Amino acid sequence: MAYQAEREEIEIKKFIDYKDVAYLKLFTNPHAKMLSKKRTGVPAGKQRDIAQAIKRARYMALMPYIAA
Repeated sequence: MAYQAEREEIEIKKFIDYKDVAYLKLFTNPHAKMLSKKRTGVPAGKQRDIAQAIKRARYMALMPYIAA
């Protein structure tokens, strides 16, 4: 039998800002990788916005690319 990962119920904000690092960390695992929309349960459009915000936060050195 295949293991199904449990969804994490995360509140979806109307506007996703790259400076809100605490909120963006909810969408990353402990190794600083982005979680899939299957794991987070957010719609595809919001997932793209979250991914863009995480990439911007990493570029601005607000979030790590990899966990040390």
